[in-house]
Amino acid sequence: MSSLYIDIRDDQWPLVYDEKYNVSFCGFEKFHVFDAKKWRNIIQYLIEADFISPECLVKPLEAKESELLVVHTKKYLKSLKWSGKVAMIAEVPIVACLPNILVQRAYLKPMRLQTGGSVLAGKLALERGWAINVGGGFHHCSAGRGGGFCAYADITLLIKNLVIHRNVQNAMIVDLDAHQGNGYQRDFLGVPEVYIMDMYNRHIYPKDEEAKRAIRRKIELGNKVEDLEYMLKLRKNLKAALKEFKPDILVYNAGTDILDSDPLGHMRISEVGIIKRDEFVFEICKEREIPVVMLTSGGYLKKTARIIADSIMNLKNKGLIGCELKNKIENKPERF
Repeated sequence: MSSLYIDIRDDQWPLVYDEKYNVSFCGFEKFHVFDAKKWRNIIQYLIEADFISPECLVKPLEAKESELLVVHTKKYLKSLKWSGKVAMIAEVPIVACLPNILVQRAYLKPMRLQTGGSVLAGKLALERGWAINVGGGFHHCSAGRGGGFCAYADITLLIKNLVIHRNVQNAMIVDLDAHQGNGYQRDFLGVPEVYIMDMYNRHIYPKDEEAKRAIRRKIELGNKVEDLEYMLKLRKNLKAALKEFKPDILVYNAGTDILDSDPLGHMRISEVGIIKRDEFVFEICKEREIPVVMLTSGGYLKKTARIIADSIMNLKNKGLIGCELKNKIENKPERF
């Protein structure tokens, strides 16, 4: 049993969050376009809307070294003890000048907590039919390399823990962040039991050609894509992917950097478009009785937090998430 797997009360929703998710570099985080308090703001909006109470939230455990070594190399984890390395991953050069003990506490510890949240959300999705980690989605990090603000490979860890501890045989990753998810793609190269669908802006970071070989359904978009084209391609390709492959769980990387005016995504999806996107993914999973775990991933504007909160409330209003328990996936003897 993974030490990150905890049981929750029946009255709790599988919404995973801890106040310690939020990043603070003594103000230096302002040198990055990322809203380092995005996760707190999502929860604040949900509480202000009387959608949840703090007691309903599920607090995860931090992924410690023994848990991280399920995926990561010792060499990579050791490299994070050098502030210069972390500065490159976080894309905040001034972090290289900070003592590593501060970097660990201010940035890496919150990232390890979010990573533990993703692993826990995978387990909860099997039990409840859905789960949302209000964080995570570090899709640029692989076993031996971080980058793009992603220090730990939470998506790979989520899936590998389900394989080891819940006998999951087949998993699908649907990555709708504006950027290619090259981290887990490198980890799952040559693993047919993990089906990857990635829809991203081909003109922006990371342009990782080696990692692209792992993508089974690749939808490369251009700059300035708008709602109609985006939703048509999403609907067509996700339906086709689920005809080709029958997953035991779907990992949904729900980056909001596709939003119009996002400084890094360079796409033109509206706020309503993001809400409709999330609704479609949850709707198709519910129709097919596929457990779905959502990670919030990228999104670099202050208004992103409210959009994510609105989307979560919309999922509840449409009957796509709720308290009802679902049967766990049957234990299966084969593993990959």
